[in-house]
Formats: sequence, C-alpha cells, structure tokens
Amino acid sequence: MKTKYGRVGVLFGGMSAEREISLLSGKFMSESLIRSGVDVVLIDVDGDFLQRLPEYQLSRAVIMLHGPGGEDGSLQGALQFSGLPYTGSRVLASALAMDKLHSKQFWQGIGLPTPNFAVLDKKTNWNKTLRKLGGKVIVKPSQEGSSLGMSQASDPKSLEQAWKIASKFDDIVIAEEWIEGSEYTVAILGEETLPSIKLETNHTFYDYTAKYLANDTIYKCPCGLGVEEEKLLTNLAVEAFTSIGCSGWGRVDIMSNSDGEFFLLEVNTVPGMTDHSLMPIAAVAAGYNFDELALKILDSSL
Repeated sequence: MKTKYGRVGVLFGGMSAEREISLLSGKFMSESLIRSGVDVVLIDVDGDFLQRLPEYQLSRAVIMLHGPGGEDGSLQGALQFSGLPYTGSRVLASALAMDKLHSKQFWQGIGLPTPNFAVLDKKTNWNKTLRKLGGKVIVKPSQEGSSLGMSQASDPKSLEQAWKIASKFDDIVIAEEWIEGSEYTVAILGEETLPSIKLETNHTFYDYTAKYLANDTIYKCPCGLGVEEEKLLTNLAVEAFTSIGCSGWGRVDIMSNSDGEFFLLEVNTVPGMTDHSLMPIAAVAAGYNFDELALKILDSSL
C-alpha cells in the first residue's frame, strides 16, 4: 500500500457550515485507509493549510471537505497548483457542481430535465414568483450542501422568510418548483454506477436532520423501480455527472414526479462518508464494504 499510494493526506474539517459532517467523513475515511495499511496523515484544513502543506511530504490527498472551500474547486485548484494529486473531480467540474444555479442553467441548455427555478433577491416580487413556479417551492442557497439553509414556501410571506434564511448561507439564492413525488440518489464510482437508493422521510423534505440525525429515515436499495425506470434513472445520473466534467466519484440527486418523470437536483462531488451517508449504503448493495469503497475513492487520485 505504501508503495502504491505513498503518504496520503486525508483533508477534512475546513471552515464551511458543513464542518461537523466533514470531521466525521474524514475520521471514517482515515480509519478505513489505516486498516488497509495505507500511510495516512489526517489534516484539518484551516487558513494556513497551504503554508503547512510541504511539511507533510504527501504523495496525494483524499478530499473529505464538504461545501464551500473544499468542494467548490478552490481547494482542488490549490492542490493542482502545488502538483499534488487528489481524489475526485477537477477544478471546473467541482465549481460547477457546487453551484446549483449554474449547474441547472447548464443542464437546461443541453436539454436535461431539472425543476423550474427563479433567482431570489430583496427586489423579488414574491407573489409573482410563487405563481410562476406553481405555488409551492423549495428555497436553497446556490452554493451549500447537506440541505443547510433550505426551506419550503407556499405563500409570499413564507417565500420571503425562506429567502432570508437561505441568504445567510450564500449571496445567491434560488427558489425551485416543488416536485411532489419520490427522491432518489445515484452514486458513481469510477466508471461504475452503484445501485440507486430511494429516500423516504417523515420530514417535509430530506433535510439536515433527516440526513444526519434521524433514525427513522428509510433508505430503499434496491429502490423498487422497474428495470426500464431504473435504467432511465441511472442514465440520467451519468449524463448529468459527465456533462459538467465530473470524474472519480460522486453522487447525483434526482426527483421523480407523480407521472414518473425524473428531474435533476444536484451533483455532489464529495459525498458524505459517515455511518449515515448514502455512498457507503450504495457500495454495500454493489458488493463493496467500506474499506473497499475507501480504496476505490483513493484510486481516483492515481
């Protein structure tokens, strides 16, 4: 392992709102790689990380930072400039995937289905925007993960309030039409598409609590779709992933409506790797245990 990979830095923590999840992902990943015999250094990325980087004498890096600063291309660019190989998508793909607004605009431009949306700001006509999007929306910060800052709105007052909440996380906020139906996620590992997962929660939507804290969230894998529907779902996920240049590993989140039509929500280029995370669940369904999954993710740095 030391000959193949050299000294591996697992980068975690960071300064985004998703720091606590990143700390868990980094812990699980580093412990797994150590079990496999990899020479691992666990590094909490802070403001002077780049100054300290040469001290670690790394051969490659595993990125386990979620959200802005770790998943948006900035860290990828710094590592690339430093000549250090790293896991996952490159700079442009990371930046585009992290930005919900621009990834949705890109998908619309190439004819891939994504829910209708509008950009919100203090000048927004809340009533008109709500009518345009069908009367019920989900409001999101454009560049944030783990459902942070997200909330539902179905009247002008609640839409304005939802914008105020989301704007605490990002200057760019979007309202997306509410898709009444089922939520799925498709994990991609190298050239392989892992079995899709259907998410079921008692919450209004698959929010932060449902993702990381609740014990009653149901993950159905296999997801219960027919063969043809499953094929459509996975093909759409792969097309969304590759169209914005993603590589290595990641996860695509998709909604279906009552007519069975699929709509792209977002691509995650550094999915969570905690004991509640979806990527390990999909890997198990594909026949990989956590340690095998961790090594395959590490392989994306080669």
